[in-house]
Amino acid sequence: MEPEVIIVGAGLAGLVAATELTRAGRRVVIVDQEPEQSIGGQAYWSFGGLFLVNSPEQRRMGIKDNYELALQDWMGTAGFDRPADHWPTKWAEAYVRFAAFEKRDYVRSYGIRFFPVVGWAERGGYGAIGHGNSVPRFHVTWGTGPGVVMPFVEAVRKAQRDGKVVLKFRHRVTRILTSNGVVVGVAGDLLEDSHVARGKKSNDTVTSSFELKAPVVLVTSGGIGANEELVRRNWPARLGSAPENIVCGVPDHVDGRMLGVVQEVGGNIIHPDRMWHYTEGLKNWDPIWTNHGIRILPGPSSLWLDATGKRLPVPLYPGFDTLGTLKYLMDTGYDYSWFILTQKILKKEFALSGSEQNPDLTDKKWGQVLKRAFGKLGTPPVERFKTQGEDFFVRDNLWELVVAMNERVGNSLLDYSQIYNEIRARDRELDNRFSKDSQVNAIRSARNYLGDKLIRTAKPHRILDPKNGPLIAVRLHILTRKTLGGLETNLDGQVIGASGEPIQGLYAAGEVAGFGGGGMHGYRALEGTFLGGCIFSGRVCGRAIATAL
Repeated sequence: MEPEVIIVGAGLAGLVAATELTRAGRRVVIVDQEPEQSIGGQAYWSFGGLFLVNSPEQRRMGIKDNYELALQDWMGTAGFDRPADHWPTKWAEAYVRFAAFEKRDYVRSYGIRFFPVVGWAERGGYGAIGHGNSVPRFHVTWGTGPGVVMPFVEAVRKAQRDGKVVLKFRHRVTRILTSNGVVVGVAGDLLEDSHVARGKKSNDTVTSSFELKAPVVLVTSGGIGANEELVRRNWPARLGSAPENIVCGVPDHVDGRMLGVVQEVGGNIIHPDRMWHYTEGLKNWDPIWTNHGIRILPGPSSLWLDATGKRLPVPLYPGFDTLGTLKYLMDTGYDYSWFILTQKILKKEFALSGSEQNPDLTDKKWGQVLKRAFGKLGTPPVERFKTQGEDFFVRDNLWELVVAMNERVGNSLLDYSQIYNEIRARDRELDNRFSKDSQVNAIRSARNYLGDKLIRTAKPHRILDPKNGPLIAVRLHILTRKTLGGLETNLDGQVIGASGEPIQGLYAAGEVAGFGGGGMHGYRALEGTFLGGCIFSGRVCGRAIATAL
């Protein structure tokens, strides 16, 4: 087959684009440096959250949402303020419109369904025009990451059987071929076969080279999250010094290689300093990829202390402002922090990000899902981390807990009396239905939402009361995850060159393009927007290329 389009990357954005192209009758070759068993890329490992606006799921939960409110939240969160934000702003407006009017029907046409309780991520806590979601919008896919990815894998596999797609794994692109400034194909290394399990680091042995020609190249190769050198090089001064110790939230293949390859043919990279890293990372006791970290998806009740034992300020509570918390922590001079909580909080509020950490949702087993709302224990993966993870400490009293926390980090920064007085004062605030403690008020406010009351927010209770125990401390690491900047693209996904004009024949979608335009999230994100960004930008590019051809 002589391809009309070469797609570099077999992740979610590339699969969506290929689906659109083959439906339009176009001939496609997909190349990927990883083995076939890793098709779907990083998205496969996700929790499967999708940002939707005014959905039936929201309305059933009593949530009133609309396009105008969502756009207000998005723009307040993004904080666009640079000349290079022209295309990112256009993409943001288009994406929110898609999320409000087309996205749900589009994904449902591929069989994707949602867990009925809508989550409330990135709650903000500032003014109405500031950062955060005014209402819950985080729709968890029934089947988590695989539930999002596999319908598009199946669509591409069908196109492959029909002779419309050729999949070439272990093909690592090192050059984009051009002729008179026009893209004409790709070239690179053929890598030795690898039979490692999905997500494991594959070998890097080069066996020969390859060259492929086509009038269009679409780059969908992902971000830089597993490339610690690139993360540190692009770390923004506004977030303080880069952390000395980080854990990695994405597989090894998320290496950012193609950003440099596109740059060599004149593609613009904008906003490389905009990135999204979490502050609630755990070292995985059973790692899949190198330096594997898992994020806690916390409810709002855990008491959050910095490395010195000081309680984080308003509104830096669990689940409110990821990058605001990151900046605060880095300004302390330490790259870790602590949760202190009870078993009641852990059971109700702790979830772990990742398809493999949520087998009940991933395997679509309602009986297991219902156990989240009953009993005294957390989900089996959470309880395994509690007993086997090096970052968890369980004790019957606060003194022993603080001693264990200090011993773990090899210092005496945590003062028992200071922490005891902080928690005791917080506990006293629960004697009335009103309080001056903003976190206590935030917990009560969260429970006004039925979804949080059912499965995500514990009933306010005294942390130091033994009947709510045992007491639990969790050491939290900085966890790398998403690239918010990337290749600048116009609204058709064409890569913009140094002249400000599109490079003929070159497109980009997904995380490598900052999920559209070179950074449609701006400085921050509203969550549930990463998978959706891959779907949207892949769809846009697929349709635009099909039309152009």
